[in-house]
Amino acid sequence: MDRNEGKSGRLLVAERVLGCMARAVLRKYRPLVVGVTGSVGKSSAKEAAALVLSETMRVRKSEENYNNEIGVPLTVLGVGTGGSAVTRMLSAMVRFPYLMVWPVSYPETLVLELGVDRPGDMAALLEVVTVKVGVVTRVGESHLEYFGSVGNIAKEKGRLISSLPSDGFAVLNADDSRVLGMGKKSKAVILSYGFASGAAVRADNVLLQETDGGIGSSFKLNYAGKSIPVRLPGVVARHHISDALAGAAVGIAAGMNLVDIAKRLEGFAPLPGRLRFLNGRNGIGILDDTYNASPASVSAALETLREIPARRKLVALGDMLELGTISEEAHRGLADGVLSAQVGLVICVGRNMSVLADELLLRGMEHGNVLCFPDPDSAASTIRDLVREGDLVLVKGSQALRMEKVSEALSRNVEEARRLLCRQSESWRAKPFSPPTEWGTDS
Repeated sequence: MDRNEGKSGRLLVAERVLGCMARAVLRKYRPLVVGVTGSVGKSSAKEAAALVLSETMRVRKSEENYNNEIGVPLTVLGVGTGGSAVTRMLSAMVRFPYLMVWPVSYPETLVLELGVDRPGDMAALLEVVTVKVGVVTRVGESHLEYFGSVGNIAKEKGRLISSLPSDGFAVLNADDSRVLGMGKKSKAVILSYGFASGAAVRADNVLLQETDGGIGSSFKLNYAGKSIPVRLPGVVARHHISDALAGAAVGIAAGMNLVDIAKRLEGFAPLPGRLRFLNGRNGIGILDDTYNASPASVSAALETLREIPARRKLVALGDMLELGTISEEAHRGLADGVLSAQVGLVICVGRNMSVLADELLLRGMEHGNVLCFPDPDSAASTIRDLVREGDLVLVKGSQALRMEKVSEALSRNVEEARRLLCRQSESWRAKPFSPPTEWGTDS
């Protein structure tokens, strides 16, 4: 599939113009560019890297969904995420000559999230920015519909590592063999991270701990024979510790010492909708993971749920989208994680999740403990009456399933939900749920 298929002529022109302006700005100011990609965890790793580097540098990072051929140049130009597309384009046109003519205090470092949805996307982004520190988190089935195989996804994301200069750094997840293998085609210095014994930047002694706000984590950060304790009060998921390690590795690549890195990481917390523990209504706990979903990220969320003690565990799972021919197999395969976490009540939202419901019933769950709903609104209105004090509820699904509506129904109050959940802008909230295209016209 042509990566530009379906794009309007105006959009293509905008991409080219913004790309040219961004390249000119980068040539003038020559910031250190850190590029972060991966099927899962790139936003959290980007946040961790920016947090660590801001200890010693002026840092600008990608905001919200600024990770494509429009968003990356806008980040380079310093144009914010507010307003319409036309407004942002006009802001870029005004800002560009200002940056090129006047002496501006430009960021010393750019931490850019590089999103890859279709073949050719990474090459297009690398035409705009020259990355010196490349980070790859994990490779999974996200956007498999457009790539055909996980191997093809890894190949596309691996272009980032192949492009790095010999004096650059390839920060690679040692716990993902596909990611670690990317280093074989790189001229850069390889700096691996993870939980594996061979990782250069490694975490061990990982513990979940109660905090004033709910639950957090602690671990030992190890590098080059040194070990530093790190506390992460806002982190409950093991894969977020991995993202914090990616941030630590970027700090090491930038010449920072381990003590300063550990101190900065204590302020790290997942973004809204990325597996955050929230205190809900009537004494329940919420694992809000509603930003998006793929087989890898749902499995990781279920593993986190399994590790946290609770009186009763519930899951509300919305469809995983863009999986192509493996969709049925992937949804059915979630049953192992649900059963391993000893979930007492399963809420399935969407057409694809009905496959999981069928599998759970086949494997012995009672009909009354597996409920199916066609949309998040009907699920939300039901689940709020089913939860009891001491329950822990995992809420997750692809963006189009709008599962943040379920988390909102479980929240203590509307004001807190607006502050803590993803997609809480007035424009997003005003949009009614619409059945995903892949459900077909008879949805």
